Amino acid sequence: MSLLEIEMSLYEAILARRSVRSYTTQKLEKGAVSSLLEAAIRAPTAMHGEPWAFVIIQDQQLLKKISDQAKPMLLTMMHHNQHQHALKLFELPIDQDFNIFYDAGTLILICGNTKIKFFGGDCWLAAENLILAACAMGLGSCIIGSALPVLNLPEVKTKLGIPNEFTVVAPIVVGYPDDMPPPSSRKHPRILSNITTGSVN
Repeated sequence: MSLLEIEMSLYEAILARRSVRSYTTQKLEKGAVSSLLEAAIRAPTAMHGEPWAFVIIQDQQLLKKISDQAKPMLLTMMHHNQHQHALKLFELPIDQDFNIFYDAGTLILICGNTKIKFFGGDCWLAAENLILAACAMGLGSCIIGSALPVLNLPEVKTKLGIPNEFTVVAPIVVGYPDDMPPPSSRKHPRILSNITTGSVN
C-alpha cells in the first residue's frame, strides 16, 4: 500500500475519520507503516525544526505489558479528579481485561525533541497528517492520550529506545477496523469576529 494508491480526497478523509476502538488481528504491513510516516513528516514545521521521531511497536505482549502498567496510574488520576468527564474517560481501565490500546496490532509513538522550539505543536500536526492518511488508506486509528504517563517514564523510554531529549507527544494505534463507529456530532464553528474590508473604523 502506498500513498499513490489513495483515492479518497483530503476533505473526504477529514469527514470520514473516526476514533476506532475495535480492531481485527490483521497486522499492519511494513509498506503501510512507511506510507503513514511519510505522510506524518510532510506536516508543517516551525522554522523547519522537524522535531519528530517515531517508535513503532508491533509486539502484542509488550503492548499488553504497557497497558497493564498504565491502568493503575489512570486509576490514581481518576481518584484525584472527580470531574464527571474524567470519570467517564477512565471507567474502562477498571476492568482488568481492558487493553488501553484496544488490542490493535500497531502502536506508533510520535516523539518530540524537547530542545527544538514548538516541538509539541509540530508533532501534533504530524499526528493529524498520519491519522488522515490512515483513514484514506482504509485503516482505523485512535490517539491514546491515556498512555502518555507510562510511556514517558524514564525506564519505559529506555526500554523503547527513546533518548532523554525526546518525549512522547502522540501515541496512536493503527490497524484494520473490526467495527466502524458512527460519526460523532460537532458544534458549529464559533466565529468570534468576521472582519472584512471596511468593517473596522
